[in-house]
Amino acid sequence: MKVMKHTALALVCAAAFGAATNTAQAANWLMLQGTEPAGTAKPVNVWGFVQLDYQVDTSDPNAAGGYVPPKLLGPDLNSQHAFNVSRARIGARGIAMPLDDKINYFFLIEGGNNAVTYTNKSVVMTDASITLNHVPGARLRAGLFKYPGAEEGLQAIHTMDYINFTEVSNQLLLERFPNKVHTLNVAPCDPTITSNCNLNAFDRPVGAFRDVGVQLFDAFTFGNFELSYAAMLGNGNGLEFSDNNNEKDVYYYLATEWLTGGGQGPFREGLKFFAWGQNGKRQFDGNNDGRYELYDRDRYGVGVKFLKKPWRFTAEYMTGKGMIWNGPDKPSWALTASQTNPNGDDNGLKAEAYGYYVEGGIYIPGTNFQIDLRYDYYDRLDGRTVQLDWKTWTLGLQYHFNPKVRVAFNYSIRDINAPNFGPAGTPPAANPNNNLDGINDRYGVQLTAVF
Repeated sequence: MKVMKHTALALVCAAAFGAATNTAQAANWLMLQGTEPAGTAKPVNVWGFVQLDYQVDTSDPNAAGGYVPPKLLGPDLNSQHAFNVSRARIGARGIAMPLDDKINYFFLIEGGNNAVTYTNKSVVMTDASITLNHVPGARLRAGLFKYPGAEEGLQAIHTMDYINFTEVSNQLLLERFPNKVHTLNVAPCDPTITSNCNLNAFDRPVGAFRDVGVQLFDAFTFGNFELSYAAMLGNGNGLEFSDNNNEKDVYYYLATEWLTGGGQGPFREGLKFFAWGQNGKRQFDGNNDGRYELYDRDRYGVGVKFLKKPWRFTAEYMTGKGMIWNGPDKPSWALTASQTNPNGDDNGLKAEAYGYYVEGGIYIPGTNFQIDLRYDYYDRLDGRTVQLDWKTWTLGLQYHFNPKVRVAFNYSIRDINAPNFGPAGTPPAANPNNNLDGINDRYGVQLTAVF
């Protein structure tokens, strides 16, 4: 496994330097929000987007007729084929005129059916921030906003080329918070015949790659190069406005880009290298004794993104230690044995996970079609007895009706297994492959409209 880690990292770096002969630039997500030049933006600019989708999961139940979460569609986990309004966001942005045209604000709410709104079935505020652009080289953003980090999390979701996140981003980075009261794991079940089957047992929304805090950031241009940085201090409590412990999360991000022009905004063409990290602590009742304990949560990553039409390429490697999410059916993280203890086993080894993805696409010249291909790998609880390996190939086709409306079709081939256990049906009785067996392909279509 360690060799595989180094091989994956080498592939990312090799791909990055191999693409360096192309002169281009990639979207700078730090600078696309809250940095409107003084005197150029409206006091109020209302905008939003809607994403409608239909997805089908072709997985089979286990031998007893039960399903585990990867065999059902989220966030409800009660069907294998469903229409859904996956996102419905509306917000406002602008400059605080006439008070101060160097102050930008950004506000956004979510009303779709997803992991942000699932727990309370209501509209949720996802962004509420102000940006002060007074000090050259040190812009200050405060409030609730996206923290600097991995490309899939930092980029605007309505510009993503695939319907679903990679497994490594979804599981390792898209944070779920343990229930405030210890909750038992949910056993595999058939939600179509069991009235009390609720596989998604978390009582709080996902973190949505966001936090409440303050961030220093800016971008500097040197000839044909741009250097960007960000450093943030946050609560480490996702979309919750309050902090739930005395600890703070630290986020840091560095990117360099080769500038040549072409495209604009989130679709500007170019080449970007980036690295990021975040360190924090989380609390939960891991021993079910009525007391909260603190556990580390550390994440790191490096990557490259290239866009020069008609071609696109992205690769990213990321790793994590400490709190490792084990599924929506495990709201208290299943941390009942030392092998899955995030703060360390008897040898002081923290729970670990790592993964990577490589993806690319081509905009077919002279048409409105786009073809996409992605491979992602995720090793959860690396080196532990209950290690799970997730491998997914996704083939995509998009059609752009215009710059703001498109339809996307995805077909995903999935392979998930516990490598330290034998095939399904072999001892022990708790063999994870008994439930992982039968996880099959998934496909879907999604319509995105921006206004």
